Amino acid sequence: MNFFITFVINGFVIYIIKDLVLKGLLKNRSFLTLKDYNKDEIIFLIDLAIKLKKEKKRGKYKQRLKNKSIAMIFEKTSTRTRCATSVACFDEGAHAEFLGKFDIQMGKKESIADTARVLGRMFDAIIYRGYKQEIVDKIAFFAKKPVINGLTDEYHPTQILADFMTIKECFGRLGGIKIAFLGDGNNNVANSLIIGAAKVGINISVAAPKSLFPNKNILDYINTIDTDIKKNILFTEDPYEAVINADVVYTDVWLSMGEEDKPDAGNKIKLLTKYSVNSDIMSATKKEDSIFLHCLPASHEDEKHNLEVTDEVFESEKSYVFSQAENRLHTIKAILVSLLGGA
Repeated sequence: MNFFITFVINGFVIYIIKDLVLKGLLKNRSFLTLKDYNKDEIIFLIDLAIKLKKEKKRGKYKQRLKNKSIAMIFEKTSTRTRCATSVACFDEGAHAEFLGKFDIQMGKKESIADTARVLGRMFDAIIYRGYKQEIVDKIAFFAKKPVINGLTDEYHPTQILADFMTIKECFGRLGGIKIAFLGDGNNNVANSLIIGAAKVGINISVAAPKSLFPNKNILDYINTIDTDIKKNILFTEDPYEAVINADVVYTDVWLSMGEEDKPDAGNKIKLLTKYSVNSDIMSATKKEDSIFLHCLPASHEDEKHNLEVTDEVFESEKSYVFSQAENRLHTIKAILVSLLGGA
């Protein structure tokens, strides 16, 4: 990534390292959806995360966020996002303050706008994990500080950075890689995967029942993308068609957080049964080095009640789900360091 941009001013040639330019462009921005980031910015964050991971493995901690405070507004429970944020802050010298849904007044006795304005005056950045995208957008608007989307019903951009980081570690590249996503093609992970893939030149096929194809907002966004990129996106109801030549087979839970108790949960599971990732699906890629990814948590432990993935695949050598989970730490660290100017 450290190549030069050339400018000619009054006959003088000026070289600027591209990474330095990107650092300046990322500072003080929010990270709400991958729609707001271009290819170079996404790849910069991934490469920085790889660098920070190597530093941590060598026991080097540069405390780039010393004396910074990060508010963690979590309206939904979390393992990876919460732990990744807490450890990232600790590693870089920042303080992370966890604010669960019962810890603050937001949305109850106090408006979202008022809470955001208060936190914006006390904290250097905010990470939000919760429900509607409009909530995190509103927090960013009123806080006037960098806000990171740790998950909403519509998008999960921090997850996709970890996914792409894992893929780059495995294959040494992103461009030309093919991802096959099987399951609910209309959830937050699928939405962000499609956007991210289009941005960085990854081919993606989504296998889902037609009723669970990506929503109109995602399709409208795809229609704004260059035609050559659109050719690399496939929607199909056939899981075996989707995985042909796939380097990565990816799935997610069939029932997103909050859907488990809905009356039609059982019907959705029946609808998705044929999209379970098993050894036959993995073999259908026709590639020896294809890998399996899952953003976790996963339903796989009981073979009689497997949902989106069988234990055989989940525990296989092709499964990189725990490297993927670890990379949540390094990518969230890269985001925080970049947005707060510590890179």
